[in-house]
Amino acid sequence: MRRKYKVLLLALLLGFASCSFTTKKFDNPDKDKLLIQVITFVLENGHYDPVMFDDTFSEELFKDYLDVLDPVKRYFYQSDYEDFEKYKLTIDDQIKATDITFFNIVHERLVKRIAESKEIYKEVLSKPFDYNRDETFNTDYEKTGYVKTKAEMKDRWRRQLKFSALSNYDDIYEDEVRKKEKDSSYVMKTDAEIEKEARESTLRSIEIYFNDNLDDFQREDWFAIYVNTIVEEFDPHTYYLAPNNKEDFDQRMSGKLEGIGAQLQKRNDYIKVVKLISGGPAWRSQELEVEDLIIKVKQEDEDQPVNIVGMRINDAIKYIKGPKGTKVTLTVKKVDGTIKDITLTRDVIELVDTYAKSSVVKKDGMTFGIIDLPAFYVDFKDYKNINAAKDVKTEIARLKSEGIEGLVLDLRNNGGGSLPTVVDMAGLFIKEGPVVQVRSTGKAKEVLEDRDSSISWDGPLVILVNEISASASEIMAAAMQDYKRAIIIGGKQTYGKGTVQNVINLNTMLRNNTSGDLGALALTTQKYYRINGGSVQLEGVKSDVKVPGRFSFIEVGEKDKENPLPWDEIDSADYTPWNYFDYDAIVKSSEERMKNNEQLKLIEENAKWVKGKIDETEVSLNFKKYKAELDLNEEEAKQFDAISDYKTNLTFSSTSYERSLFEKDTTDLKEKRRRWHESLSQDVYVEEALNVLEDMKASQRLKKIATTNAEVKK
Repeated sequence: MRRKYKVLLLALLLGFASCSFTTKKFDNPDKDKLLIQVITFVLENGHYDPVMFDDTFSEELFKDYLDVLDPVKRYFYQSDYEDFEKYKLTIDDQIKATDITFFNIVHERLVKRIAESKEIYKEVLSKPFDYNRDETFNTDYEKTGYVKTKAEMKDRWRRQLKFSALSNYDDIYEDEVRKKEKDSSYVMKTDAEIEKEARESTLRSIEIYFNDNLDDFQREDWFAIYVNTIVEEFDPHTYYLAPNNKEDFDQRMSGKLEGIGAQLQKRNDYIKVVKLISGGPAWRSQELEVEDLIIKVKQEDEDQPVNIVGMRINDAIKYIKGPKGTKVTLTVKKVDGTIKDITLTRDVIELVDTYAKSSVVKKDGMTFGIIDLPAFYVDFKDYKNINAAKDVKTEIARLKSEGIEGLVLDLRNNGGGSLPTVVDMAGLFIKEGPVVQVRSTGKAKEVLEDRDSSISWDGPLVILVNEISASASEIMAAAMQDYKRAIIIGGKQTYGKGTVQNVINLNTMLRNNTSGDLGALALTTQKYYRINGGSVQLEGVKSDVKVPGRFSFIEVGEKDKENPLPWDEIDSADYTPWNYFDYDAIVKSSEERMKNNEQLKLIEENAKWVKGKIDETEVSLNFKKYKAELDLNEEEAKQFDAISDYKTNLTFSSTSYERSLFEKDTTDLKEKRRRWHESLSQDVYVEEALNVLEDMKASQRLKKIATTNAEVKK
């Protein structure tokens, strides 16, 4: 597709080209202070709606930073809070002066308190819990204050750990009961034995949390949290990407990575394999297995391996990952204790679950297609070959070869992604015209248009969304709704994110950087608007056909986040709705079906029930009462079993192209598709989407007949 705006947008997304950013000099020799200096400059000069660094900002940052570090309030004391409070209204002044005194004081105290916590939890878990004691634990930490004494801190830890152990206790107890029911001669463990085992399990879990997570944190990691808290005061989608996180961000956006294709975790100083990515080098080798412990790593041009035992996981991964085509030898300890060297050739691993996929379905003698799109992914280094719009276009072509008469585009749970990609994708369904409007502070709006007159699909179209369909998903749904090109089916509204972020490499801000990698900043620089002039910010896209879902009563949208930008509107763009079907009649018909759908009624009742359980924050630590509450919950939950038992009597299948891949499948693609098709056959929302496609097809035929008759009369 020929689009003049693409180069501009790619430049915006990859970084600023503004002269004002290149003329500023940053020369602080302290890396932390240099980072603060660069970050604040970018925020003040590049953010869409910059916040003033004043006492109000300072007060909010003070609260939010402590909440981030100690949300459960099990580290800091009231006396710590009072010490920190001296800086409550002066953090803004420190930031302006690139002073990090507040961070240093809080960080030093936190490290000390974490060390003390280790002693506390070990002491608490060395003694049996009394499950006959009548006491409670409140999981609403926001209403919990700081403790004043060590005795209070120990008791807080005791209740939290007892709450954790209680679940383990119940699991072990239930397992013993099942064994007894299966074999009457089986001698069940005593209450004391069960209690001890549950407590030991809790100790192992918290040891993993401290040893393999907190202990891996270095000062630079804690400082990154501080910086991120500063930038998040501007809006929920402005955030700091430390060097390691920037790489992860790029992988999520492109849906691919280079390496051996294994998911790793740190466990007691070892790097453990917890998952193999289908189709990756590790998976293909059939030598590396889940639960293997990686001890050493040797590159192909090195004589001696590097021992990674005890190494931070991020550092260890740097040795294991590498460019496509290079070889790496891993020394691993197998589950049986044997030591083995495994040599793998690194490759590009496509995270296929991120990519678009399609299916064919037959209904009432008609053939329809469905495309599932998890994200608006893109690789800006290879935009021509890797982007969601290109893949959706390909899937449409494959579905058309199957003779489809209607298409469902599933954007449920799609959190968004690339702005250029969604504009390209909208162009697959319209001839030409505006798709979205964007505006930067102090600048005239820019209308991003599809300038390619070709259409990949001009037939009936339904788009599925839910409450967490966000950003690019909302742009797509809003454009198709404004054109009356598609019927939108989903919750009352989508997520409500109407802002655009650019990722700025902070290292490009420095002429001579000798301080090391500063990372990047995802910065809100624009707001986008529908072509009708309205914004989706906070309000989201309101579905044409509103149906209940699991998020209907849970606070998950932009309006429920901290520091969201406000809603507003601008003038509409110049566009012409399609009006190729009777929009109002089709929506009314669907609403009538949904109103009487028992499955949807049950889903709505379940959503209300789940919300009620979330709001219950007081938990009994008395086992009998805890058990009674669990049993009651399980009994109440049975009324919703029919949700998972629902069947649509629809059969889904892969396209001919995809079926041809099954014969030489090396990535268990066939099994993945089988599971997906099975879930589609139980999906009431997909079922209704197909009903709407039938209505749209019938309406389209009537429109054509009416048009033909009118032309004959002329």
